[in-house]
Order: sequence, then C-alpha cells, then structure tokens
Amino acid sequence: MYIWIVAADLLSGEEHPMQLKELSAATGVSAASIKFYLREGLLPRGDEIHPTRAEYGPRHTERLELITGLRSVVGLRIDQIRSLIGLIDDPAVTRLELLGRTQAMVLGAPPQTLPDLPLVRELLDAYSWPDVPTDARAVLNGTLREMEAMGLSVSADVVLGYARAADQVAKQDLGVVFDEKSRDRTVLAVAVGVRAYGKLLLSLVALAQASRSIQRLGGEEST
Repeated sequence: MYIWIVAADLLSGEEHPMQLKELSAATGVSAASIKFYLREGLLPRGDEIHPTRAEYGPRHTERLELITGLRSVVGLRIDQIRSLIGLIDDPAVTRLELLGRTQAMVLGAPPQTLPDLPLVRELLDAYSWPDVPTDARAVLNGTLREMEAMGLSVSADVVLGYARAADQVAKQDLGVVFDEKSRDRTVLAVAVGVRAYGKLLLSLVALAQASRSIQRLGGEEST
C-alpha cells in the first residue's frame, strides 16, 4: 500500500511539520478524507498556527496509515475503527488486551457464553496453550459448533493437524507484531495479519486439496 511506504519513510526520517495539503500529498489521502477523519475524532487535531491553519506531523501520518489499512485492507466500518482507536489511546488498555480486542473486531468474535467443546480442551492441552478465555477461543468454539450443525464431522486428528500449521504461522506473524513499538502499528499489523494470513492459509489449503485431487483422480479423466 502506497501510504504505508510513505508513512514509514516519514516516520523514520527527520520530523518536519506539514500543513493539510502537504499531509494529503505525503500520505495519498485526500484532503476531504482527512477533514472527515478530523471531524469524526479518528485523527488528532493538528497544532494550530492560525485560526484557519494547523500543522501536522508523524503521529498524523501514522494514524492515517492505520485508518487507511483498517478501511481498505481489513474492511472495518468507521464505528469499528473509532472503537479500536479509543483502545489505542487509552493508556489503561494493555498491549495484550489491545491485541485480543483487535482480533475480535476483525473476526467478529461472539460473546464468550458457551462452554468449551471437548475438542478445544484437547487442543489447548496438546500445545500447552494457556487456559485463558479469549475471543479467538470463542470463535473456534463457534466455528466447530457451526460445522457440527452442518453435519461435518471434525476429528481430533484434523483439528490438531490444522493447529500445528497455525501455531507455526502464529510464531512468525507475532514476531513482526511484537517488534512494533507503536500501538497504532501493533493494531494494524494484527488486523492485517488476521485478514491477509488467514486468506493465505485458506488459499494454501485449497491448492493442496486441488493438487492431491489431481494426483489421485487425474488419471480417471483420461480413461
């Protein structure tokens, strides 16, 4: 994404104040959109230098990077983005809680009201994952219940096999997340990672299924 590259350059380089027109040119976000984000409280106000002028800096380019990524890549609504920004700007919200709430927002996590399925308990024990209630855990319980309702039989071997691959993906993915110092960039990395890497994993499973099917059934088409 253009804005991510530009914003990274701006944040790593020498800080210099910009007026709205310059901020728009630097980030690729239209002036009209920037004004909208200011009115909605998603973007902090600039430093006023005149009743009709303000100056903007790295915190604004970083926040625009976040808003653009959450809207265009992850597909979140304005009210959802406002909710996440409220958590980012609240010093009482820990980084771990921020990560979990971001996952929940992207996944559309259900309320944690249903007890764990036996398969979920087996999964936690198998990988020594902490026995802590999370929105991601609620999503897994909900997914397994939906599959059962559709008559899809899910064995422990299948779930543990998927979990093995997922655990490796998580280790690599979270390595990037934990390296981020900025809370804005932490949220963006988690949100984009959940959406993009989830799609990547599904695409790889589909390719593997197609490839195995060709190996097994391809010869039948020619007979």
